[in-house]
Amino acid sequence: MGLMNIMLFHSTYGLTPAVHAAAARLRDAGHVVRVPDLFEGHTFDTVEEGMAFKEEVGKEELLKRAVLAAAPYSDQGLVYAGFSLGAATAQTLALGDAKARGLLLLHGTSDIAENATVDELPVQLHVADPDPFESHDWLNSWYLQMQRTGADVEIYRYPGAGHLFTDPDLHDYDQAAAEQTWKVALGFLATL
Repeated sequence: MGLMNIMLFHSTYGLTPAVHAAAARLRDAGHVVRVPDLFEGHTFDTVEEGMAFKEEVGKEELLKRAVLAAAPYSDQGLVYAGFSLGAATAQTLALGDAKARGLLLLHGTSDIAENATVDELPVQLHVADPDPFESHDWLNSWYLQMQRTGADVEIYRYPGAGHLFTDPDLHDYDQAAAEQTWKVALGFLATL
């Protein structure tokens, strides 16, 4: 059991107080946590505004910002983590980083490159059930593809929770699901 270096990526809402609170929770457990601001100071009140900004900046630019944020620390063996859009970003970086120690996905996944391979990368996903952005069919396919890459995947589903149910500032918030997520996630990080 060691303390992890965690790269935590924000959702479409930007680097909000909830992301800082999540980072503080992880730091309180003894981990080193970095929260890059891929939106460069912009935060949004709605998913639609955040998505519009994401489209304006472009997927490639956001990924470039994420890679630049992680690169100075990747030799240390990062745990990549993120919320929704940030989870998709974390997944992309983790699958491309041979030294990644783990992948913690909160409320989101991403497409998986056909040639992606990892060496038993520990992966944990926490997702609402049902989730408007992560359908059952998609998650089943994603799970099989992640296993094909060589990842060691655990999925936790939370019936009746909203999409971003760990964010206390959003309508999606579900306190019981959020507390269970953090309990399980901290346990996961302690095993890496």
